[in-house]
Amino acid sequence: MSQADGTRPRPPASDRAGDADAATRPGLILLDIEGTTTPITFVTETLFPYARAHLRPFLDRHGRAADAAALLSLMDRDSKAPDLKELQGSIWEEGYRDGTLAGDVFDDVPRAFARWHDAGTPIGLYSSGSVLAQQWLFRTVPAGDLTRYIRWYFDTAVGAKADPASYARIADAVETPPAAITFVSDITAELDAASKAGMRTVLSVRPGNGPQPPNEYRTITSFDEL
Repeated sequence: MSQADGTRPRPPASDRAGDADAATRPGLILLDIEGTTTPITFVTETLFPYARAHLRPFLDRHGRAADAAALLSLMDRDSKAPDLKELQGSIWEEGYRDGTLAGDVFDDVPRAFARWHDAGTPIGLYSSGSVLAQQWLFRTVPAGDLTRYIRWYFDTAVGAKADPASYARIADAVETPPAAITFVSDITAELDAASKAGMRTVLSVRPGNGPQPPNEYRTITSFDEL
């Protein structure tokens, strides 16, 4: 009921505290992969060399006509070209299927996923790697299949990771206001873009991550802090 002056009565202090907690609690956690959930070395020293070594046999086996030298050049430049990412994902899928490859995540990731799931906080991934590559990585980690905790997967089909419009599209896709989404990445340019789209942002500082420009983002070294 409104007071005579048309304003609403102030709720009890305990209720106001609860509202404050709700306002700061993320409605969704959106995660980068390389340098955030997964060591960079797994990508640079395991996945990329595997894709290079198996590129020609994969193309021959599947009857794909492509310039292998040009593809290798794109790999050397770590190109984010969607067609290349899809090809790499398909090559890695064969490795995951036959047990040559197995996913790798930091030790705190499985328990954080379980904790967020139990709290009712959905998880999404956004990586330059293809959705297929994301799914196989998280399906084959030593702790077990983590895909049971992941509700959404996004790759560069939604847009470049340094483009604020990409994060707006993700917010639309998950039907969640940007302000209720917390995006975690090891790259400040990605956090800049997500912040411009209205998301909360957290900088992941993990072993092996590259230095970032001076910034004022909240930093974490483990998901135990999130």
